[in-house]
Amino acid sequence: MRPVLEVPGVIVAGSEIPNLLEVDAASTLVVSEDVDIAVPVSAVDRVRRALALVEGFSRSSEEPSVYLPSDEVRLEVNFIGVDEAMTSLDASYVHSDPELPLLVFGALALLLPPRFIELGDLRVPVASTSGLILEKLMTERSGRKGDRDLLVVAGLLQVATDRDLAELVERAKQLRQDLRDTVKSNLAILSLIDAATSMPDPRASREKVAALLAALEKGERDG
Repeated sequence: MRPVLEVPGVIVAGSEIPNLLEVDAASTLVVSEDVDIAVPVSAVDRVRRALALVEGFSRSSEEPSVYLPSDEVRLEVNFIGVDEAMTSLDASYVHSDPELPLLVFGALALLLPPRFIELGDLRVPVASTSGLILEKLMTERSGRKGDRDLLVVAGLLQVATDRDLAELVERAKQLRQDLRDTVKSNLAILSLIDAATSMPDPRASREKVAALLAALEKGERDG
């Protein structure tokens, strides 16, 4: 996927990020069968051209925004859309394209601006840590997938810096009250959730979860 990752504005998002940020840390390991790549709607044409240069993947006949690997070493790639012009974080729409249609989510704007990490000779753009945590926390979670998403947050918190957490709190203050309430509710759930096989251990992030909840509550009291 190197040609795609070299397109300006494209970022890696989703559950694989804890692994990318701290490759050797077993406590943050997320076992995933796919990876999400967020594509700006303004860059769809360039990404489409870049995909023509990618080897080892083929477009799914059932889901044209999904690219399937030709072997078991690579991960399935899911393309999703991000539109900086969207003003509602909980809105979504379909960006129609004959070859790369994208489901665009307003909340993905929180992933910007990206940070870059070096993997060998590849410079990989990944979602903002604070933004990705906030994006996952502001969505109501339920069931097994909801628990898994919150455990990804646990992994992200383990690699988050003090600066990331301070930025998260400041960005959360800009959310609507109902979205802030969802963030706090999910943090409360994360503080109680059990560990799961092949996922980050939530116990390692308990202190950061408690500190975030306290900071968010203080921010609301202080106005």
